[in-house]
Amino acid sequence: MASVYRARDLNLQRDVALKILRDSFITEPGFRERFLQEARAAANLSHPNIVTVYDFGQDRDQLYLVMEYVPGTDLKTLLRRQGRLPMLEAVELMIKICSGVGYAHRAGLVHCDLKPQNILVTTDHQAKITDFGIARALAAIDPEEHSTVVWGSPLYFAPEQASGGPPSTASDVYSLGVILFEMLTGQPPFQAEDAQTLAELHLTRNPPSPSTINPEIPPTLEEILLKVLSKEPANRYRTADQFGRILRRFAAPEVDQAGAELPPAAPLEEHSRSNAHTMAMDTPTSSDVDWTAIMLGLLAFLALGGLIPLWLWVCLLYPSCPINP
Repeated sequence: MASVYRARDLNLQRDVALKILRDSFITEPGFRERFLQEARAAANLSHPNIVTVYDFGQDRDQLYLVMEYVPGTDLKTLLRRQGRLPMLEAVELMIKICSGVGYAHRAGLVHCDLKPQNILVTTDHQAKITDFGIARALAAIDPEEHSTVVWGSPLYFAPEQASGGPPSTASDVYSLGVILFEMLTGQPPFQAEDAQTLAELHLTRNPPSPSTINPEIPPTLEEILLKVLSKEPANRYRTADQFGRILRRFAAPEVDQAGAELPPAAPLEEHSRSNAHTMAMDTPTSSDVDWTAIMLGLLAFLALGGLIPLWLWVCLLYPSCPINP
């Protein structure tokens, strides 16, 4: 809905990205409102993995947004150029993407339109999230809402978005899973000629096993990927932060920089067992010894043992003592 130009800020002497709402949308209140919403949403987010918004304004009938200029390309162009990415490169890039999206989630926003075209990759392999035009505030989402107008990109949106249901942070996680699938295999999990068929595939069809397309994908990573592509939001990781932590655990080297061996990665946690897992981590094991309790018990035993001879000595002083001969 907008054209983006590379421009020069003559006052601050720096390159910027200038986003201008297209003429065909200027008279449409809905598009004008979404353009303003993008400016407000992104302006309140300050994170290394999110494109910074500098300014918003209007010149006659034109609405414009001034943003950080990011040298590099978008992820979609990179994938078209390279095909699938090497496994660790794809995982490390997704960890950075999760960091930016996770920050937005903590700020109370759902992006709702995550796709490779909205992820910029810099020349030094950093990731920058952009285009918050249809982002939703979590506080304003009604869990019972249903829309007849579906917003988002059919190749990448979550099943609940495809059906017109309310989005959530887990919806963004699903989109991140589709993006990671494409980075690892060179193709999205679902492909079709029209948006309606794509929506039906997201709703009804299980994704193919990524290892059948790229045999280099290990079983652990495949399990992670299929989990985030679950049809039910409750079966996915709930936020991008959680997804990023799982990927970091997978990508962690076996030996840290100091040479000390790191503990093996724990198995993936199912959401239904997360509370039990936390309780188990907090419960001391039977091999733990409470030496303080042992010492207190020993002192109590010695004190009680010392009173018995004293009682016998006092009792013997009296003729009526039952133990006198």
